[in-house]
Amino acid sequence: MGKVVLVTGVARQLGARFAERIRRDPDVELVVGVDAEPPRRTGPALRTEPPRRTGTPPAAGPSAPYVFAHADLRRPAIARVLAEYAVDTVVHLNVSATNPVAAARATVKEINVIGSMQLLGACQQSALVRRLVVKSTTGVYGCTPRDPAVFAERTPPKTLPVGGFAKDAAEVEGYVRGFARRRPDVAVSVLRFANLVGPGADTPLAEYFALPVLPTALGHDPRLQFVHEDDAVEVLRLAALDPEDGTAQRSGTFNVAGDGVLLLSQCARRLGRPTVPVLLPALGWVAALAKRTRVSDFSTEQISLLTHGRVVDTTALHEVFGYRPRFTTPEAFADFAAGQRAGLLPPERLTAVTDRLAQLLLATDQRS
Repeated sequence: MGKVVLVTGVARQLGARFAERIRRDPDVELVVGVDAEPPRRTGPALRTEPPRRTGTPPAAGPSAPYVFAHADLRRPAIARVLAEYAVDTVVHLNVSATNPVAAARATVKEINVIGSMQLLGACQQSALVRRLVVKSTTGVYGCTPRDPAVFAERTPPKTLPVGGFAKDAAEVEGYVRGFARRRPDVAVSVLRFANLVGPGADTPLAEYFALPVLPTALGHDPRLQFVHEDDAVEVLRLAALDPEDGTAQRSGTFNVAGDGVLLLSQCARRLGRPTVPVLLPALGWVAALAKRTRVSDFSTEQISLLTHGRVVDTTALHEVFGYRPRFTTPEAFADFAAGQRAGLLPPERLTAVTDRLAQLLLATDQRS
């Protein structure tokens, strides 16, 4: 019999795409999607009223069956779902900066932290669960001016996140480590993703880049890393399934990001968006205004990222998974930019102007 994979967070873009992708793997027998609301995208093979699993393998076909279990992870009912479908692989994607069913930050935190605790408790009680994959974020490293140039998985943050999605992810990782100690028979993978981009990206940073004018911190041009949605889905698939060559399981904590970096100014030029440098305190006021008017979810951690930036090392991903993201950071952002509305300024013209200004400044410095 093949694997029975439970995927949380299927109402979001990444969860829906991953569930769709994992169904096509020949080693997968059944995919169970879990969320507090039905997926946005449905098809003929999707059922919103999941039948009970009898243990009989489904008929052979191009894709494994998919059932949707309507469940709030904050409730103990998730244990019943694991038992009902004899789940052996859990992919937890419901730890996010925002949530489709919650607008208030306090509710999002409950879904992230309390929901993860309930899920881990259910996994601990299940004798069938053998693999757990948890989506996390490189935000757990924090953003300060004292940070190292590159974060490896074992590099401790200079300052722990004090709030927001990054703090939620750090707490969830702590609970996952406790689960791994209690259930050493379960292969546990924690994937720290850099900022996700792509044509369908639905993240707060994507909302920021959609603004007609980008507010930036005066005197700062941070280095940023991105990972394309396609690469994120593939890394999740590799983590959820056994290695084809039968080598050691892909357990542990791994940074996931495309090669290379982009400066915030380069991102703005590729989008054709003008930037407005403001003093750091004023940037906080702009963020509060954008949040109140629901233009963008401009959080404190996002302000820190757009001020100090963050770069991570992905050597472990290359060596243990044997995978190098197909999209580099510049390529991933270029694909994201191609799906955005045109900016106020033509990107090619904006790039030419800024490059010319840089040349003039360099020539002036050399003469002086």
